[in-house]
Amino acid sequence: MEQRMRNPFGVMDVPDPNDEEVVKFAAEVELTGTSDDANAQAWTRASIGNDDGAIEGDWSSRWNGGADPTIPGDAANKWKQGQAQGKAAGDRLYLLFDWDNGARRGLIDAHRQGRRLVGRYINLINPTITSPWIGLIVSNDRIDGQWLRGRLDFRR
Repeated sequence: MEQRMRNPFGVMDVPDPNDEEVVKFAAEVELTGTSDDANAQAWTRASIGNDDGAIEGDWSSRWNGGADPTIPGDAANKWKQGQAQGKAAGDRLYLLFDWDNGARRGLIDAHRQGRRLVGRYINLINPTITSPWIGLIVSNDRIDGQWLRGRLDFRR
């Protein structure tokens, strides 16, 4: 019997995006979307643009907080930048992103609760790496995000 993917990208699904660990993390994290947030200042090289005002579409992504032992010289406080794409399906937002010049990929599956996003991230290259992730849609050009060991933000 063929198993249907939940996500609209056709990649491996995020396991248990609403489990107890995610719920607990969501209760502990408060993202405010203020002007002094780490994601408030534009850090993308070029504007991707968002003509239709939708949260879906192309994004720039960056994350920190987790050193990758397979990358020489990687440090926990170093930002890793890449590109991302967002797609909505019902009350869920899926963010597929890459880093390390596209050699590495991740997927976030988050339940949309107004401007708040609650879900889980999976590293698609090493699926044993997952983490709860909480996001705040500050605008259609900025999503502030937090995972267990650092930030995982999106900008246009």
